[in-house]
Amino acid sequence: MDDEITFVVNEAPEGGYTARALGQSIFTEADDLASLRENIREAVRCHFDESKAPKLIHLR
Repeated sequence: MDDEITFVVNEAPEGGYTARALGQSIFTEADDLASLRENIREAVRCHFDESKAPKLIHLR
């Protein structure tokens, strides 16, 4: 597994933000950026086994 994962962050039309991982089937959303960052970390923890989880999470 790669040591890094990248999420593309967009403003949602109805308000808030969405984030979709590149190369993985991970999607999350939140009302503000601080909550989105936490949701992304949680989604990554849930998606990968602990030993295979990426060490770095990039947002763009």
